[in-house]
Amino acid sequence: MKRESELPAHSSVTVECYAGHRADERPLRFTLSGRHYEVAEVDDQWYSPDAKYYRVRADDGNLYVLRHDERQDVWTLEGFRAARPGKEPVTKRN
Repeated sequence: MKRESELPAHSSVTVECYAGHRADERPLRFTLSGRHYEVAEVDDQWYSPDAKYYRVRADDGNLYVLRHDERQDVWTLEGFRAARPGKEPVTKRN
């Protein structure tokens, strides 16, 4: 896994979402630099005037901030924090 400083800010991401009564309700999995990640949990979400943000913990134990520009339907990686050493990867909760 790349260190925080090695992940390019604002990288393009492919995201697959759960769609309940609204489209793209929450991310389920994403692909970044050719690697696939399962979203183990959505840690937080917030809104700006032009986008939705999701802080997710992936199955590798790391935290990722995903941004969804709803007008252009484009996802980007806005932030990354590596799991603390010794912390086990998270298993997906149902």
